[in-house]
Amino acid sequence: MKDDPKDSKHGETQAMPTTPETPTQKTPQDRIHMHENARPWIKSYPNGVDWNADLPLGPVHGLLEQTAEKYGDRPGFDFMGRKYSWAQIDQFSRKIAKGLQQHGIKKGSHVGLLLPNCPYFIFSYYALMRIGAVVVHFNPLYAKRELAQLIEESQTDHIITVDLKVTLDKAVPLLEESRLQSIILCNFAQALPTATGLLFRIFRRGEIAKTPKKDSRICSWDGLLQNDGLYTPVDIDPLNDLALLQFTGGTTGLPKAAMLTHANLTANTEQARLWFLTAREGEEKIAGVLPFFHVFAMTAILNLGTRMAMEIYALPRFDLRQTLKMIEKNRITFFPAVPAIYTAINAFKKRSRYDLTSIKVCVSGGAALPVEVKKSFEANTGCVLVEGYGLTESSPVACVNPLEGENKPGSIGLPLPQTEIALIDIEDKTTRVARGERGELCIKGPQVMKGYFNRPEESAGALKDGYLHTGDVAIMDDEGYVFIVDRIKDLIITNGYNVYPRNVEEAIYLHPAVEECIVAGIPDEARGEVVKAWIKLKDNRNLSGNDLKAFLQDKLSPLEMPRAIEFRNKPLPKTMIGKLSRKDILAEEKAISG
Repeated sequence: MKDDPKDSKHGETQAMPTTPETPTQKTPQDRIHMHENARPWIKSYPNGVDWNADLPLGPVHGLLEQTAEKYGDRPGFDFMGRKYSWAQIDQFSRKIAKGLQQHGIKKGSHVGLLLPNCPYFIFSYYALMRIGAVVVHFNPLYAKRELAQLIEESQTDHIITVDLKVTLDKAVPLLEESRLQSIILCNFAQALPTATGLLFRIFRRGEIAKTPKKDSRICSWDGLLQNDGLYTPVDIDPLNDLALLQFTGGTTGLPKAAMLTHANLTANTEQARLWFLTAREGEEKIAGVLPFFHVFAMTAILNLGTRMAMEIYALPRFDLRQTLKMIEKNRITFFPAVPAIYTAINAFKKRSRYDLTSIKVCVSGGAALPVEVKKSFEANTGCVLVEGYGLTESSPVACVNPLEGENKPGSIGLPLPQTEIALIDIEDKTTRVARGERGELCIKGPQVMKGYFNRPEESAGALKDGYLHTGDVAIMDDEGYVFIVDRIKDLIITNGYNVYPRNVEEAIYLHPAVEECIVAGIPDEARGEVVKAWIKLKDNRNLSGNDLKAFLQDKLSPLEMPRAIEFRNKPLPKTMIGKLSRKDILAEEKAISG
């Protein structure tokens, strides 16, 4: 963020300087610099939205404190019918903050959240921000092997999780097998409404894990709450202090942790607030069906919902009928989701039985939104569906289509306030291409990450000349709308989630019969992409697809499990230097499928 001048007294960004440029000349002065005459998006901005707007860059927990002070008595979080006011959320957060400090967690400690959407998530998230700890998000569906790797990669010493088999049975062994020092254990059934929690204990007791006895490394959530909430405040420098480590494929498809500061997260939250200028503070209701550990949901639901004092209606996982019932019953007004969810609603034959007319804002992120999905959803619901774009490295939102004004199908929209977009020549990596030509999409703004944790070379490769190089190829039209046309990176996006081919390949290679393996994403109408594996077995070895999936059951999450497996008798395609070629095998796949 060194290129974004800040006012240290007020913590607000100032307008970026402007100088002349000559886009077509490859001179040192022409290196990725954006200027006033190169911001065509400004003329397309919705009325009332100022690209130069000040963005308060404070600590993340300030979002909660501000809302609790102004709207403390209003409902803030609804979990399956159990409600919490903003004042209650703030108080729980303060008590957990003190309990965490008493547990030995301090500023700079890395603490993982291995949680589904539930009250424990919002309480823990803001409590950790209060005491300056660094939140590390883990997908509860990760296999134990993946969790162990990511715990080491992120240097996570503590994890907060729930007493479900899907999480606790993987976390407990890691106390012996990784650097993990302690587990803070929450009772999932207690988070539910009383009657629902009782039914859960009776009819779904098979999902509840057995808690190890007499292990001092496992601390109960209830034990941490036994205090007055007067935690010890810590000094936080929003521009430099880390708030979050969020795993991403970056620009190479290899999982690494993006370092997001407090300022990154609060800037992106404020950018979203400014963009949705018709939202009424303290009056909106937002659907929390996307998992909060996903960076899109963290910003678009958790942080924005808190900043705007919305009532957040959370489900532990997406269920189509349950989601539609929730929207109708509670008159949801904001509905952020991934394309796969909008596709599922379009395809649901009983959709017309549900009243979805309360929805005012639908934002799609996490993956490319097919034009037909957008048109069908709008025709079916009467709601305008806007597509946005972002990356983990940009906290994540960089571009969004306007709700008021032209909403171009197939476009990811316009850059958010104080966000610069440069399209750079793919070969020389420095010269901006002409309007309408393809170039690598590069982003500069207060939401762009500090770098990758303990990955200086990767950080230097992704952050050049003050811009984040995304690995995505795009064009920009004369009105400043951006269109993604290709992807440089090999990342697979299925149902809006990132799947890293290398991680799947490594798991497959653990099978003794496998000689060669390539994993890539292939198009899928419902999910965007699904995982496919091409495998060459060792001589005289046999293996079926079902047997391989059984072998991978404890090594990959359901999202990573190959949906298609193709065994080949001949060697897989390779590059001239002998590397397995994902590009060539995808070209073969495309030729076969037509």
